[in-house]
Amino acid sequence: MKQETIDRIRRFSENRDWDQFHSPENIAKSIVIEAAELLECFQWSDNDYDVTHVKEELADVLVYCRNMLDKLGLDEDEIVNMKMDQNEKKYPVEKAKGSAAKYDQL
Repeated sequence: MKQETIDRIRRFSENRDWDQFHSPENIAKSIVIEAAELLECFQWSDNDYDVTHVKEELADVLVYCRNMLDKLGLDEDEIVNMKMDQNEKKYPVEKAKGSAAKYDQL
């Protein structure tokens, strides 16, 4: 995410004095709620959905994720790369390519 966007998200909460409500637990709840709203966009059809609504709900998820990163002092690149290292070990290309099986079933 561009620094300009990160700063805008931070200013939005700071200007409204919302940090007092942004405990890790509350942010985690908000991420799940917004993710459910994103899922709702596809509730009745995999192909017929409103892309504008999808973008709005996905943006809500991303904003709350950014808030969680800030609250916990985490670096997004660091934690994503850590998880990708784990995933690459769990799902080696030679076993996982073209398969939807869980890692313990490969």
